[in-house]
Amino acid sequence: MEIQKNREKWIESLYKLRLQNLTATFLEALGPMSLLGAQLVYLSQPVLSSFIPREQSQDFAKILEDPSETEIFIEALRNYEPTS
Repeated sequence: MEIQKNREKWIESLYKLRLQNLTATFLEALGPMSLLGAQLVYLSQPVLSSFIPREQSQDFAKILEDPSETEIFIEALRNYEPTS
């Protein structure tokens, strides 16, 4: 449940920065190498923690680790409609 909540925060943030489509395309291109991306997120946490709460970066790494979660994230990025 917490991953879903943080996934929504990521999507909203990327949408505000107008990076949702670029991010979705990048994740699609990464494909099976997204596991490597997850490891990079874990290794970068000491630096990332200055900008992103540790819990959110860990949840993002978990999304990258699981191909089905990555697909859900990509689809959610592509179909996001702001509520306000």
